[in-house]
Amino acid sequence: MSHADRQERTIDAVIFDLDGVVTRTARLHAAAWKRLFDDYLAQRAAQRGELFQPFDADEDYRRFVDGKPRYEGVRSFLESRGIALPYGDPGDPPDRESVCGLGNAKNALFQQLLASSGVEVFESSVTFIRALTESGIKVGLVSSSKNTAAVLASAGLGNLFEVRVDGVEAARLGLEGKPHPDTFLEAARRLGIEPARAAVVEDAIAGVAAGRAGGFGLVIGVVRSGDGTGLRAGGADLVVRDLTELGDGTALRARPRLDAAALPNALVRAAEFRARLTRKRPAVFLDYDGTLTPIVDRPELAVLSENMRAVVQDLAERCPVAIVSGRDRADVERLVALDGLVYAGSHGFDIAGPGGLRKEHERAAAFLPALDRAEERLRREVAGIDGALVERKKFAIAVHYRLVADDQVARVESAVAAIAAEITDLRRTAAKKVFALRPRVDWDKGRAVLWLLAALGFDREDVLPLYLGDDDTDEDAFAALKGRGLGILVTEAEHPTAADYVLANTEEVGRFLGELVAILGDPTR
Repeated sequence: MSHADRQERTIDAVIFDLDGVVTRTARLHAAAWKRLFDDYLAQRAAQRGELFQPFDADEDYRRFVDGKPRYEGVRSFLESRGIALPYGDPGDPPDRESVCGLGNAKNALFQQLLASSGVEVFESSVTFIRALTESGIKVGLVSSSKNTAAVLASAGLGNLFEVRVDGVEAARLGLEGKPHPDTFLEAARRLGIEPARAAVVEDAIAGVAAGRAGGFGLVIGVVRSGDGTGLRAGGADLVVRDLTELGDGTALRARPRLDAAALPNALVRAAEFRARLTRKRPAVFLDYDGTLTPIVDRPELAVLSENMRAVVQDLAERCPVAIVSGRDRADVERLVALDGLVYAGSHGFDIAGPGGLRKEHERAAAFLPALDRAEERLRREVAGIDGALVERKKFAIAVHYRLVADDQVARVESAVAAIAAEITDLRRTAAKKVFALRPRVDWDKGRAVLWLLAALGFDREDVLPLYLGDDDTDEDAFAALKGRGLGILVTEAEHPTAADYVLANTEEVGRFLGELVAILGDPTR
């Protein structure tokens, strides 16, 4: 999704990198890396009679070591020079010629520079972070460095962040470093926020790639020099030179969200709908799973009741009705089994309806090979996890974990995140007990609903769009209709939402649709 689209979503948390974003220790790190590699390369060149090519503290630092765990930075840079060393052991002394030995030597150099130079801070970043906290947005820190605690203490910033996942924690938990999204996902988990509702702020290409792979709602790149081309190519939605460009952070909450518990019940407020519909014609959009049918353990068990089918048919005789589902279009069309409706499957990538209405997203087919590769990998990765179910759709893959033991869910999430990190044409999303991989295209249920309103000629003042849905994928539609239609969230739980009303369950959905039928009256009159 584009930067603008992401900003239309509420951001409830921001996760920051440390070096280059909050502190200026990147300069110390670059100096330590240069001293390490120049000494090593000069010695190696002298021994082998080769030309000495020094480490470039700008280009080599940015491309091969910035943002990565220390040992991975050593391996990555040496690989760029065609040098393969044994990995060694984290306890290797600094003079041992191994990846770990060189990494430990770099750490000793950094510690010396930190002790002699101290830590410089980007005060504008600290001001921005404090403004976020004051506005109720949670803040976390992710850093590959095992010196994070010392750096924060030296800078007097030990209490700035609610959660911290650094190199020490990553090693303890066995988390992959950047560009894998593991550490960012762990920070989001500790903050209690879904990645889609969180932003990542990074100055390194590896960090930006991690934010993108993790399915975060907004990835912001900070470029202190240069034009930011590498950060944009790596997946940044927005590139700024300083966080002052983001103001006080309130723009991250461009669409205010309320807790579902604070919203009125649509059945209780039926009179409000009756009043609105005296002046306007409704166009009704319905999710399937969790809205027309209860959530069940397996997708094939979600069967539409005859009572619900009858009320949907009655409604369709009185106003336009569209089913907008994450399921394949053919699948949801078979399950609903009603003519005269519009069916939008795969989160709106595949649409068909009466009168020859047809749309398959023009770029969707190009992602089929990536989806095929991801499906093969996912089936292999979760094969040994009891209860995990991989459901392939035409333009998406859903991994259901409703039947997975609680202590195994992290394995499922890790497998999905790792594949998203490697197959960057796909983005990771989440719904109720489902992790999904979808094409990295600016398209979702909200965009599909807006397209349908225009295609059907209902993008008019005398039409009131109504959207009923139950999970995060429906939030895109609630947000898209804000100010022009009404969103109704189906839930009994507390749930931050852009919807305007709630219904408790599918039984209330059926009753509400019946109320609409009664309001609209006899279709033959």
